[in-house]
Amino acid sequence: MRLSYALRELLVRRILAGVAGCSLLFLALIMFFLFMEGLPVFSFISAGDFLLGRNWYPTTESPEFGVLPMIVASIAVTLLSSSMAIPLGVMTAAWLTEVAPSPVRRLVKPIVELLAALPSVVIGFFGMIIVAPALQDWLGADTGLNLFNAGLMLAFMSVPTICSVSEDALHAVPQSLREASLALGATRCETTLKVVLPAASSGIGTACMLGMSRSIGETMVVLMVAGGAGIIPYSLFSPVRPMPAAIAAEMAEAPFRGEHYHALFAIGMLLFLFTLAFNIIARHITEKHRQALD
Repeated sequence: MRLSYALRELLVRRILAGVAGCSLLFLALIMFFLFMEGLPVFSFISAGDFLLGRNWYPTTESPEFGVLPMIVASIAVTLLSSSMAIPLGVMTAAWLTEVAPSPVRRLVKPIVELLAALPSVVIGFFGMIIVAPALQDWLGADTGLNLFNAGLMLAFMSVPTICSVSEDALHAVPQSLREASLALGATRCETTLKVVLPAASSGIGTACMLGMSRSIGETMVVLMVAGGAGIIPYSLFSPVRPMPAAIAAEMAEAPFRGEHYHALFAIGMLLFLFTLAFNIIARHITEKHRQALD
């Protein structure tokens, strides 16, 4: 017996609601597990000593668990990579949408999106084998595995995400806005800069936040090219150790349910909160701009 239209629509709605509920459930379980394993760190160290401590010596007789250098390194790497990836990604998206001929766009866009499919370990090898010696030879850095190398490789990884999302936002701008601007005597460049980009600013802001989230959560690249030194960087060429690199490097050596183990999960908890903050900010930017347009 064939189901009625109303019953089929109700069934589809329930299935979609169930799938969305499963996604929320998985996120809640991950968050619960992180907090369950990370919060016990504050039973043997205060939150101030953990967040503001400068020394990370988890295996000494009197272990120290200060994550401030890792937090500073993660923020520095994210800001550096974003300062390179955001202008390049947004300008590439604007060029593809507003300037490039259709045949060129069909050729370039798949290549840009293909960059997002490159494994992070391949990009890490490129930074370690090619970029690191070049930084030492050309710029006289003490080591090529440093903050600048990590920021450069993370920018390379973030550009496809920023470009793709920004291009979708630019395509969503009504063509009538462009035609009206051109009819009033504006050049194509003025139309792009003063009409199209502001109209797509909510989507571009979301793209930037997604790119920054990709940078702060990336593990393999920073593990391979950041240098691994748990110090606060005072130079672009200082070796650093961002939070994901510390977790990846030490989790296999941490005794199960020991102090070191809980401290690493606490770092993971901080990463989760940073990423959540970026997503909330991106959502806020999108909603605020949408309300302004309405």
